[in-house]
Amino acid sequence: MADDSGDRTEDPTARRLQRAREDGQVARSSELPAAAVMSCAVLVLLTVGGVWFKQIAVYFAAGFTFDRKMLDSPDLLALAFGTQLLHALLLVLPLMLTTAVVAILASGATGGFLFALKTILPDFGKLSPISGFKKMFGANAAVELLKSIVKFSLVTVVLLMLLDSHFDELLSLGSMALEPALTKAGSMISESVLWLTLCLVLIAMIDVPYQKYSFMKRMRMTKQEIKDEHKDMEGRPEVKAQIRRRQREVATARMMQKVKEADVIITNPEHFAVALSYDPTADGAPLLLAKGVDHVAARIREEGKAHGVEIFAAPELARALYFTTDLDQPIPESLYFAVAQVIAYVFSLAQVQPGVDPMARPNPKIPASMLYDTNGKALNPEAAPV
Repeated sequence: MADDSGDRTEDPTARRLQRAREDGQVARSSELPAAAVMSCAVLVLLTVGGVWFKQIAVYFAAGFTFDRKMLDSPDLLALAFGTQLLHALLLVLPLMLTTAVVAILASGATGGFLFALKTILPDFGKLSPISGFKKMFGANAAVELLKSIVKFSLVTVVLLMLLDSHFDELLSLGSMALEPALTKAGSMISESVLWLTLCLVLIAMIDVPYQKYSFMKRMRMTKQEIKDEHKDMEGRPEVKAQIRRRQREVATARMMQKVKEADVIITNPEHFAVALSYDPTADGAPLLLAKGVDHVAARIREEGKAHGVEIFAAPELARALYFTTDLDQPIPESLYFAVAQVIAYVFSLAQVQPGVDPMARPNPKIPASMLYDTNGKALNPEAAPV
């Protein structure tokens, strides 16, 4: 059953916007490129307009100047005309190239640059008379009509005002010499284009936000569509794998932030690493802040070295802690003595004074029930805790 447009109250999801973009549907404003091109043209005219119009006067005058040789050989007229045309083209070429680049950049400023193959494929659904009438008499058509009327009215009013203010000057152009007449005409053209450009910029400033709002409104979804999309996304194996990978990355990053708070890192020494923290003033047991194998274990060791955390190699103890203790949890009671030996040794290293021998490095022994191989299998199943 089709959803009524009034039921589309939810903002579009990222997937909905991505699919619309693949179909060539993005927010576009036809007024922005026009305003940008006109602004560029005005900037060029205001910058080099004086020199430009003087040069045009020179070429224009040269086009009506003929020497005796040209009069005797009419075939040279084509060559002269081609030369004048080439000069004129080279004169306006920078303006043409600049406005073309600006037009391309401005066209992608609203919805980005996009090439969608679906937009150039034939769509026979567009030939439907019903769809045509909906476009002709829909809300979007009414807005476009209103925008065109406002733009035409605004431009007409500005042109009439400019014509009224420069009417006497326009009449005087016929009595002026060619070069000053073209220079004066260029000045009036530049002023006129400037005011017309300001009108277009004003219209574009209103049209761009409206087009974005209108596009987002068209992309709105019903609550049921969001639920269906969520189910579809969650049901895809690659999405689930991506979510789990992202969750692991976030958890690992959060765990790495805690390594700097550790008092000791007990290693395998290469495959396993666990970071422990102990507060002598508290009554609790040491806490396991971080643990990992292989690549993660290497990162824990690197992070520990960077923050001056003591690294203690004890393979059996490292494996026992890794397989029996969760993150941010106290160590098992059966490992208290072995861990206490290591922590006491680490604390003694921090208190060593010149001339005083440090505490002998311990070789912690752990109960048979806490012995594990590198795969997490208990080496003494009969004595292992249930």
